[in-house]
Amino acid sequence: MKGLTRFQLSAMMFLEFFIWGGWFVTLGTFLGQNLNATGAETGMAFSTQSWGAIIAPFIIGLIADRFFNAERILGVLHLLGAGLLYMMYQSPDFTNFYPFVLGYMILYMPTLALVNSISFYQMTEPSKQFSSIRVFGTIGWIVSGLVISYVFSWDSAEGRADGMLKYTFLMAATGSALLGIFSFTLPKTPPSSKGEKVSISDILGLEAIGLLKGKNFLIFFISSILISIPLAFYYQNANPFLSEIGMEDPTAKMSIGQVSEALFLLLIPYFFKKFGFKITILAGMLAWTVRYLLFAYGDTGELAFMLIIGIALHGICYDFFFVSGQIYTDSKAGPKIKSAAQGLITLATYGLGMLIGFWVAGQVSDMYLNADGTHDWEQIWIVPAGFAFVVMILFAIFFKNEKIAKKDIEI
Repeated sequence: MKGLTRFQLSAMMFLEFFIWGGWFVTLGTFLGQNLNATGAETGMAFSTQSWGAIIAPFIIGLIADRFFNAERILGVLHLLGAGLLYMMYQSPDFTNFYPFVLGYMILYMPTLALVNSISFYQMTEPSKQFSSIRVFGTIGWIVSGLVISYVFSWDSAEGRADGMLKYTFLMAATGSALLGIFSFTLPKTPPSSKGEKVSISDILGLEAIGLLKGKNFLIFFISSILISIPLAFYYQNANPFLSEIGMEDPTAKMSIGQVSEALFLLLIPYFFKKFGFKITILAGMLAWTVRYLLFAYGDTGELAFMLIIGIALHGICYDFFFVSGQIYTDSKAGPKIKSAAQGLITLATYGLGMLIGFWVAGQVSDMYLNADGTHDWEQIWIVPAGFAFVVMILFAIFFKNEKIAKKDIEI
C-alpha cells in the first residue's frame, strides 16, 4: 500500500469517527439541557442508531455493492449528512429535532461499512494492515471529545447553561462536509457485486441462520442481544450522568474509554490463548456489572477515581465481548457465510439489542427522575449492573467452552 493511499485512508477513518464522536457522546446531555427532552424521548433519539443499523445493509446491499463506487456513495452520504447535522443544530425542540437525527443515522450507519470496504479494497494484507488504519478512527473520536471539553468548553457547566452544546452539531456538520468532499479524492473502489442478484436473505445475513442450530452459538447469539441492553445505558446516560453530578470536562474524560478500547484490543489474542473464549467473554460481561456499580456509588469528590475506573473499563466491556464475539462468529462460519454471519450478529446487537436497550434506558431514567429535574443515578445504574450480572451467570452455566484456532484470532 502506497504512502499516499495510507494517508488518504487514515484521514478518512479519522474524520469518520471524529464526526460521530463529535455529537453522539454529548447527545443525551444536549437533549436534556437544550431541548428539555424526557428519558423516553432521549431513548427515541438514541434508538435512531439501531434503526440506522437495521436499514444500513439494504443501502449497502442494494445500492453500494451493485451500482456505484463505494467512495462516491460515501461522499454523497456525508454531504447529505452535513445538511441534516446543520438542521439538528438549528432545531428548537425535540419534535423538530427527531426527524433530522433519524434521517441522519439512516445515512451515517452505512458509511461505517463503506469506509471498511474502501480500506480493504486497497490493502494487500488486510489482517496486518487494517488495524494501523482503523486506529485513526479511535483517535478521531478521542480528539472530538478533547475539542469539545478543552478547546471550546461546550460541556462545561457554563457552556451547558448557555446552550453551547448545540455547536457540537455544527462542528460535526463541518467535518461531514469536509469528508464528503474528500471522499471523491479517495482511491476508486468499484461495486463488488455488480450484475449479481442480491436477495433480502443475503442482505440481512439470514443464510447464516443455520448457525443457530448449534447450542453454543444460539446461547452466544441470545447473550449478544441481552448484553447490548446494558450497553445502551452507557451510550445514552453516561455523559448526562457525569455532567449532572458536576464532573469537569466530562466529554474529554469519556475519551479515556476509547484509549482503553485501543489498548485492550491488542490483548484479545493473549486472553484467548491464556484463558479461552468463554472466560474472555465472561470477563467482558463482568466488566459491565463492575462499571455500573462504580458509577452507582462513585462521586466527584473522594470517590472520583471510581468514575474514572468505570470509564476506563470500556476497553474490557466492549472489546472482550463484542470484538471477541465477532472473532468467534467468524470462526464458526464457513467461507461462504462469513459476511452473512457478521451481518446477523450486527443486526442482533446494534439493531435489536440496542433498540430494546435505548427504550429501557429511557423508561428507567424517567422512573428515577426527581422533582427538581435531577436523577437518582444510583438506582438507574443498578438496573443495567444487575441485568449484565444475570446475563453473565446464564452464559457461564449454558455455554460450553470452545477452542478457537490461532488463525482466527488475528487482530
